[in-house]
Amino acid sequence: MAISETALRRETERRIFLILAILFPLLIFAGFARTYYLKGFFDVPVLATVLVHLHGIVMTSWVALFVTQVYLVRSKNIKLHMTLGYAGVALALIVVAVGVIVSIQQASRGQAPLGLPALPFLAIPLFDMVMFVILFGGAVYFRKRPAEHKRLMLLTVINFLPPGVARIPIESVASYGPLWFFGLPDVIALVFLAHDTWRNGKLNKIFAIGTALLIASHPLRLVLSGTEAWGKFAAWLVS
Repeated sequence: MAISETALRRETERRIFLILAILFPLLIFAGFARTYYLKGFFDVPVLATVLVHLHGIVMTSWVALFVTQVYLVRSKNIKLHMTLGYAGVALALIVVAVGVIVSIQQASRGQAPLGLPALPFLAIPLFDMVMFVILFGGAVYFRKRPAEHKRLMLLTVINFLPPGVARIPIESVASYGPLWFFGLPDVIALVFLAHDTWRNGKLNKIFAIGTALLIASHPLRLVLSGTEAWGKFAAWLVS
């Protein structure tokens, strides 16, 4: 019996989300293994505050929730998937609140990864939160339109890849800085967008807009971080 084109598209989409459900935790683990998940095996400073540790727990919970939601869709347990979606909204609020507070707290201590200056660097994690609010908010808005909902959720995951990618201890690629830790997620987003367009024979406009916003935010935040206006704003935030 021939498999319908619609069934093939759905199976392709499930495979894409399965790939990301595997790639997401692997990249996050690879980046934070030395400083968080396996820090007991490495000579690294202990976590500075309880809040930083809470941030690690919250973000790990978000990764676990995404993987669980992908599994539920693949197993066609849509009812539980939708129920967990409400928990996802609550967790998203915690992600943003804790992420913003921790970012400001770390900047006030003069702490930033990769030896970067703390106040300019503050633009990067804060804009991670801004883009997360936009993309996740869009996913919630389009929750009754599965095609748009799932694609925006995919982008929320890609939005959180740079912190893990930046901390992967491979000097040959880490030395490229933003070109590496923003470039890899951008390439992943573009590959998924191109494949989605080719497989469905049309461009999903919401997916394209979300991808464009995410990619554009990367150079924009780097430019903004070096401006005098941002320096004054960041200094006010940490004061």
